[in-house]
Amino acid sequence: MDKALVEARAAADRGEVPVGAVIVAPDGRIVASAGNRTRELNDPTAHAEILALRVACAGVRSERLPDHDLYVTLEPCAMCAAALAAARIRRIYYGAADPKSGGVAHGARVFTHKQAHHVPEIYDGIAAQEAADLLKAFFAARRDFKE
Repeated sequence: MDKALVEARAAADRGEVPVGAVIVAPDGRIVASAGNRTRELNDPTAHAEILALRVACAGVRSERLPDHDLYVTLEPCAMCAAALAAARIRRIYYGAADPKSGGVAHGARVFTHKQAHHVPEIYDGIAAQEAADLLKAFFAARRDFKE
């Protein structure tokens, strides 16, 4: 999760919402890492998880990553959760919960639907406070308010 937090900080430095993601191979190697780039790329799908999936899948030359794990600083949204299911990610470890836009434990709860092609193991709350603090600071600076 430390590398995902580094990616999230780098995203914030670029003016992006500070979310970072890392995909880890079965042998423990990091095979992909990314931070949000929606504004930079003018692409609403350029979430950290999607960008990391693209790199990891290209690296293994497959659309599936069944033995790989994802570490992400924020609960994946419904779009990202569906992509992670399609990629057959083994485990998702996420930091801060996203009650407004989450797609795992909140909102759409993608993996609870019978239409879900794959349900990964989910572990939440990993470095949650640090991830939440990054998000709060980012939005506070843009909304010009203090907590």
